[in-house]
Amino acid sequence: MFSKKAPSAPSVPQGRAMANSTFSVFGGDIRIKGDVHATADLHIDGHVEGDVTCTSLVQGESGEIVGAVRAESARLSGSVKGTITVRDLVVLKTARIHGDVHYDSLTIEQGAQVEGRFAPRAVGEDSAVVNFPG
Repeated sequence: MFSKKAPSAPSVPQGRAMANSTFSVFGGDIRIKGDVHATADLHIDGHVEGDVTCTSLVQGESGEIVGAVRAESARLSGSVKGTITVRDLVVLKTARIHGDVHYDSLTIEQGAQVEGRFAPRAVGEDSAVVNFPG
């Protein structure tokens, strides 16, 4: 009489759905207090008070980071107060950086504001250590 089962949704192991995501966005209404570690690329339009470590960072004009930034590549157009260590860095004209910058490759648009020192990364210095304990 009740032998038919209702079809169930396919089961996805927890954490599996996020593993396929390669890009995370922190919108302008997001405020994070604490360090951000991501194996994905990040786009930050909100406010982060803490260190940011990721593969690739894109920061929007409204983005604010108060802490160190470590990435393979970064494209900054907002505000950063902290040390930046990246392989490839693009500082757009709307960016405001207060802190030292360590890089391999550097592009700065006319109009960008930087208060700090620029220095090439030391030989053997890793920019983004994206090895997270499992």
